[in-house]
Amino acid sequence: MPDPSANHEPAVLARGLVKRYGDLTAVDGIDLEVRRGTCVGVLGPNGAGKTTTIECLEGLKTPDAGEIRVLGRTWGDDAREIQQRIGVQLQETEFQDKLSVFELLRLFRSFYRNGADLEEVIKTVGLEEKRKTFVKQLSGGQKQRLSVGCALLNNPEVLFLDEPTTGLDPQARRRVWEVIESFKGGGGTVLLTTHYMEEAERLADDLVIFDQGRVIAQGSPGSIIASLHAESVVEFSLGDGGPRTLPEADLAALNGVRSVRYEGSSVVLSVEHTQPVIAALFGLVETRGLVLEDLRTHRPTLEDVFVSLTGRHLRDG
Repeated sequence: MPDPSANHEPAVLARGLVKRYGDLTAVDGIDLEVRRGTCVGVLGPNGAGKTTTIECLEGLKTPDAGEIRVLGRTWGDDAREIQQRIGVQLQETEFQDKLSVFELLRLFRSFYRNGADLEEVIKTVGLEEKRKTFVKQLSGGQKQRLSVGCALLNNPEVLFLDEPTTGLDPQARRRVWEVIESFKGGGGTVLLTTHYMEEAERLADDLVIFDQGRVIAQGSPGSIIASLHAESVVEFSLGDGGPRTLPEADLAALNGVRSVRYEGSSVVLSVEHTQPVIAALFGLVETRGLVLEDLRTHRPTLEDVFVSLTGRHLRDG
């Protein structure tokens, strides 16, 4: 686990990170800082540059520009030392099919000078009953948990997790969350990419939202949600004529409405004062001779912020 004498330098630091593939700029000047003993969640749709960024930080890809420091060291000068002190779970991992869970973990542990207790790792990721099972016989979710187990084999100080709960059922997902919380509770540092808002809000001290290779928002989950400047989100549909029967300008003119967007058959309003807006909305609908249907309100979420910033939902490709 982390060295108690470690200084206050960030566990992971990136400045001006750029990665190109031909004419495509996958990562476009990213700045990222992960404080020691915290969990930073990275959010963004497919193709936003999350995985490319984390693979650069892990030393798996070489950036075209920018600076990276992990635990105060650089990949150019101290690659072996960094490898001994970080744990990595990739989005996709190909394991040796004809090894058992125990044999595979024993093999991977042999690569490190500071190996964890194998039985403890197996218990941590909930694979006790699969200890002697060949990898090829594991389900997708079990392989995902095995991948997390491999990342814990060297008692890492920093844990890089790329979509760690994809494909897991709710119970297995919660187990991985508990592993991450326990690791952080012991002083470890986590950098996590995820598509799940609930996961990000539960685990992350700070969030970084990516879109098209750039950071479009960062801060604590609460501060990012507060940036919407909305008390609530009001969503409704109209009985006749479709949502655009009410022009955006008319809705935006209602006192307390911060923003308006049309989403399928619905209209979504971000509002500062819920009750006055709803009352004014009923009045506007009645004046226009329309029928209001399916009115719902909810507290603002990270998803609302993301859609407001990008016009897309997080899980859109």
